[in-house]
Amino acid sequence: MVIKLGTGVLTSGIGQIDTGRIAAVCTQIAGLRAAGSQVIVVSSGAVGLGMGRLGLTERPALLAQKQACAAIGQSLLMQTWQRGFEPHHGTVAQVLLTHEDVRARARHLAVKASIEALLDYGTIPVVNENDTVSAAEIQFGDNDTLSAMLASLLHADYLLILSTAPGLIDLQGTGQIVPVVSRITAEIEAMAEDTTSATAVGGMISKISAARLAIKAGCGVFIANGREDDVIPRIFSGHNPGTFFAPSGIPLEARKRWMAYFQRPSGRIDINAQAVPALRHQGGSLLAVGVTGCRGPFAAGDIVDICAPDGAVVARGKAAFGTEDVQRIAGMNTPEIKQAFPQRRRFEVVHRNDLVLI
Repeated sequence: MVIKLGTGVLTSGIGQIDTGRIAAVCTQIAGLRAAGSQVIVVSSGAVGLGMGRLGLTERPALLAQKQACAAIGQSLLMQTWQRGFEPHHGTVAQVLLTHEDVRARARHLAVKASIEALLDYGTIPVVNENDTVSAAEIQFGDNDTLSAMLASLLHADYLLILSTAPGLIDLQGTGQIVPVVSRITAEIEAMAEDTTSATAVGGMISKISAARLAIKAGCGVFIANGREDDVIPRIFSGHNPGTFFAPSGIPLEARKRWMAYFQRPSGRIDINAQAVPALRHQGGSLLAVGVTGCRGPFAAGDIVDICAPDGAVVARGKAAFGTEDVQRIAGMNTPEIKQAFPQRRRFEVVHRNDLVLI
């Protein structure tokens, strides 16, 4: 299982690590490991700890300043986790990732193999975004997303997102915590609100997004308040104080999860209204006759979004043609494409084996 802990759980103020709470969390995780579970920890807090060491009261706006805070705080964070696991004879292993590490297919598989080796050695991988080197184009954006990607990558049974949020609250209705979400709908998304914390990134919006990713991989997701006593054993004894997101149906195969959730699309292909049900309900490939245009630039083999006339993303897939060729063949039928590209043997714009519905 993957357990993500937010900055608000691990600190008692800007730069003030809550060693007592971390020790309590380590005891709870040790109980899971003693029962036979393998646990990966996703730990926020490096930037906040660096801010405290530097005497800053607000999260820096400039990227280089945030990177400096992360560089200072990350070593402090790992020392704290190791001290927390010492009474339980646990060894922690630092894993720092950028989005590019899970986006590129070879590195994606290498990350998986490395963490599995750490688990086989009996260590506790403590994962964080590599904020010291991350720039906008290689950032996950928040550790909720990172934890969901790890849960998907490692085929985890459960993802626990522990922060100061008690769960998903029905702010427009009962005002109570929603105990179980069987499907993420527009109504569920409307319950989310963003964070106002000075040190944290993301809020309930990012948690809902992370849950959507993880449940598609067959992973159950718990969102709960990590400050509550014994929250982890309570969750697994059937007394979850927060919200549980149930896995959705048959999990997507690993390659399609990689295309759907680990990529930043290079462009988009727009389709007409008739092509939408052909993709959604008939399991077909995207043919040029259903294409109305595209935006790029992208090359053949790049991952692109496939968008309905209203702009909604219907699917994501690997383009068989680049931007200029898609623009050229948009609206054509297969015989016309054969005439335009006599050397080609396949004429789908995105083949169904390279396409996943969103």
